[in-house]
Amino acid sequence: MKRLLIAMLALVMPLAGCAQREFAGLAQSPGPSTVGLTLPRVDTGNDFELVAPQDGLLIVYFGYTSCPDICPTTMQDVTAALRRLNHPASVQVAMVTVDPDRDIPVLQNYVRSFVEDGIALGTTDDSRLARAAQIFGASYLVSTNDSGEVEVAHSTALYVVDDAGTLLLTWQFGTASRDIADDLEDLLDGRRP
Repeated sequence: MKRLLIAMLALVMPLAGCAQREFAGLAQSPGPSTVGLTLPRVDTGNDFELVAPQDGLLIVYFGYTSCPDICPTTMQDVTAALRRLNHPASVQVAMVTVDPDRDIPVLQNYVRSFVEDGIALGTTDDSRLARAAQIFGASYLVSTNDSGEVEVAHSTALYVVDDAGTLLLTWQFGTASRDIADDLEDLLDGRRP
């Protein structure tokens, strides 16, 4: 297996109803076959580096394991997209929990129930998680209602990072797995948005 460098560990350490958010400032990619939205070509910064497999890509998702609908649907869409790829080993998947207090014990099993070699990431340091989410343009809110139940809202996009650690593309919730796979194939073939 190709070596995967995740220096994101400096911010987010590995682990042994959702609400959608609009993404301002992102434009539809000019490529005729690309469905995802292009991200500004901004490095993830000196204190945050998340690198895909060499000559490959990394899909990053911010979610939580007890999400009743959006998260499992998104992870299933990613799984289906990976099955469509000519070279699925060139793409890694990482899920960052936005609900670490409840997720840390179970996140790795959750992620790997969808993607066999998926990467589970999380931290109980609120400032580190907030910084990681900000870099991707992700948002989340964890609160407790009057009945004492935990409520979680979060953005629902998937993000693509290349092997140089550059954010390339995002897909909004509901993007078809065939479109995700087509975009990944274009990116892997060197056709950048």
